[in-house]
Amino acid sequence: MPDGQPRYKRILLKLSGEAGVGGEGFGIDPKTLQAVCEDIAQVVQAGVQICMVVGGGNIFRGAALAESGMERASADYVGMLATVMNALALQASLEKIGVYTRVQSAIPMETVCEPYIRRRALRHLEKGRVVIFAAGLGAPFFTTDTPAALRAAEMGCDALLKGTSVDGVYTADPKKDADAKRYETLSYKEVLSKDLRVMDTSAVSLMRDNHIPIVVFSIRERGNLLKVLKGEGVYTTIA
Repeated sequence: MPDGQPRYKRILLKLSGEAGVGGEGFGIDPKTLQAVCEDIAQVVQAGVQICMVVGGGNIFRGAALAESGMERASADYVGMLATVMNALALQASLEKIGVYTRVQSAIPMETVCEPYIRRRALRHLEKGRVVIFAAGLGAPFFTTDTPAALRAAEMGCDALLKGTSVDGVYTADPKKDADAKRYETLSYKEVLSKDLRVMDTSAVSLMRDNHIPIVVFSIRERGNLLKVLKGEGVYTTIA
C-alpha cells in the first residue's frame, strides 16, 4: 500500500478482557473502554473493515474457577457469557461515538444480539460496520484465541491483530525480566517451537495453515492501532 495508508483492508482485532479495565484491575472502566473505541473509530474512518473477538477475563476466568473445583465445562460456559457482556459494552461505547456495530454470539441469545451467521457477518463488514464475535466457539475447553483465529479465517481477514499490554513478543516477560528482548518478526514455527505462548498453539497453527499474519502490539498506547496498520510504531509480526 502507499505510504501513510493502512496495509490491510480487513482485520480481526483480538482483545483481552483487560483492555477495558482501569485502575481497579477488574470489571469495565468506561473511560478506558472509550479510549480503545476511539482508536477503533480511527481505523474505521481510514476505510479498514474490522471485526473483533474480546475475552472475558476482567469479569470471569473459567480456567481459574475450574482449578478451584468447578466442573471445567460449566466454568467455561460462564466465561463465554462474560465475553458477551464485554462485547455489548464495546458495542454501546462504539455506537456512542458514531461507529455502527453488530454483536454476534456463538451461543444464541436473540434478545441482546444476533446469532453467529457467517454470511450476515460478511455483509455487515462490507457495509462498514464493526462486527464483534462473542461467546467464543460456543463450546468449552477453548480460550478466545482459537475462535479469534477461526473467525479471522472465516471472514477472509488479511491479518489478525492482537492488542496486549506490551508492545510485541519478547524472549521473556518484559514486566519481570529487564533483559528481555523484543522480536521484530517471527515465523509460526518459531512461535510454536520456542513455546512463546503468544496465542494458543491451535490458533497459531490455524493462522499458519491459512497464511494469515499475526501482529502483536500494545493497545494501551493511544492511536497505536492505526499506526501499526500503517506499518509505523512498535510491534511484532508473525508470518
